[in-house]
Parts: sequence; C-alpha cells; structure tokens
Amino acid sequence: MSTVKALRFPVSVEWRGGRLTAASTRSKPEIEVATPPEFRGGAEGLWAPEELLVTATATCYALTLAAIAEKREIPLHSLNVSGTGHLSVRDDNRFGFVAIELDVEIETSAASSRAADSAARHANDICIVSLALDIPVHVGVVVRTPGERLLVHG
Repeated sequence: MSTVKALRFPVSVEWRGGRLTAASTRSKPEIEVATPPEFRGGAEGLWAPEELLVTATATCYALTLAAIAEKREIPLHSLNVSGTGHLSVRDDNRFGFVAIELDVEIETSAASSRAADSAARHANDICIVSLALDIPVHVGVVVRTPGERLLVHG
C-alpha cells in the first residue's frame, strides 16, 4: 500500500498594472497573464487565466491517462487533447465557467484499442484538476490504430 503525502504547489503573482500580472513558481520561467481580449481592457498575445484553467484541465487529463497507460502497459503511439472552456451565465446568475470539453485522440496498437478506451474513461474519473472543479468536464475520446478509427465515446 502506498503512503499518501500532503503536497503543496505554491505560486506567486505580481500585478504589473492595468490588466497584467506575472506568475512564477520555484525556479521555473515567469509567465505573463492578462485579462483576455474578450473582456474590457484585455490584452492580445498573453495567456489568460481562463486559458490556463482549461490548459491545466487538459494537461492533467493527458498526464493522468499517460500514467494509467504506462501502469497497464498500453502502448500510446500518440495522444492529443484539445480543450474548450464554456463560459456563460450560470444557474446562480453569475457569469463563469459552465463546462470544459476535452476532445481526446489516442493512437495505439489494434490489440490495445479497447484497453486504451477504458484507460481514457478512467483518467477522466481521477484527474486531480477535474476533481477540483465545480463544473462538469466532458471528455470525448477517439481511439485509433495507425490508419483507422476504431472506438468513439463521449
């Protein structure tokens, strides 16, 4: 049985004026984060918090699936995840995220296609970032072998 640790992931955000911030953590490169251009005062060409949330969800899902595939010895020839965050007026009359959609394409061997589909469904159930959200994360998966599409679920 493995021991569960308590983990922390500290970040620091410095306001740079207007609608611009800089985010940093440990010894990683700093990134500039700004209000997206869709909102008043937003900036083009910089990461927005909304994009980072969708990115965190999609990358967490991809890395979780890769770990499951490794543990189950499922060969992944390729794995691509596209994410879309949906914002609108919520049931509580506040504007915000109502769902995140992930479109997943997996390429594996013909012998592993069903196992890859099962792993993809399991990854959605245990992705740490998805579990932290109070909105649904819808995952559509296409599993294919080189040259053909086999399984689609969503």
